[in-house]
Amino acid sequence: MNRPQSSRTDRDYVLGTHDAEVERLAFQHEVWRGEVASAWRAAGIGGGSRVIDIGAGPGFASLDLAEIVGETGQVLAVERSGRFLSLLAAEAQARRHTQLRTAELDLMRDAIPASGFDAAWCRWVACFVPDPALLVRRMAECLRSGGTAVFHEYVEYHSYGLLPPSAPVEAFVDAVFESWRAHGGDPDIARMLPRLLVDAGFAIQSVRPIARAARPGEALWNWPAGFIRTNVPRMVELGTRSESWGRDVLEAVARAEQDPASVFITPTVLEIIAAKR
Repeated sequence: MNRPQSSRTDRDYVLGTHDAEVERLAFQHEVWRGEVASAWRAAGIGGGSRVIDIGAGPGFASLDLAEIVGETGQVLAVERSGRFLSLLAAEAQARRHTQLRTAELDLMRDAIPASGFDAAWCRWVACFVPDPALLVRRMAECLRSGGTAVFHEYVEYHSYGLLPPSAPVEAFVDAVFESWRAHGGDPDIARMLPRLLVDAGFAIQSVRPIARAARPGEALWNWPAGFIRTNVPRMVELGTRSESWGRDVLEAVARAEQDPASVFITPTVLEIIAAKR
């Protein structure tokens, strides 16, 4: 896949759209693929379904959805980053996924150009937007009656951390909270989503907490550890934290990786499936 270099004119996310972030997102999707596939099955997504991927990023979920719905279905990948969408479009073309199309828009400013879809998938998007109620309403507008909204969003972000506890890693988690909230987001947005969904005309079908843990050497370890390694340098580059702070955090993760007693706990996710009434 060709990867154009990121530009300062690209509408960047808090976490960036640079190459290292694309690679982190690819790995993230891989280690979460089983949980995601289970949610899609529970929501009734299958051959012939018409599905919207909300905040699709580079489109790893969109490509999987295109495989599931097949040529008789449709996938609309909605994303505000032109760089991410260019990566997705190139890969969709290479795979001949003509059932996959994209829409570059900002969900806080623009309506989704779709209606009557069967399902909408939203993972780690509501936690970043300043008006999650508007996001939910936009999703409702593009679904048919009985269509499903499927969310994976954080409900207890402060569960993220090392065992035995690590003060530098705890400081990193606090810095993530500070960064997201400074941009209008809420890391624990899943606490609000059931209310927002009901108010927008949805009936909640199921909720499921997902809590995961990893030990050094396991593939999942590199998800929480990789997030730190990618974003500590970004925080230092942006000037929100000092170089010495960054070294302390990265050294703490490196030490933990050599400790057979270490366990990385991931932020707790809440899976919500709701049907439009």
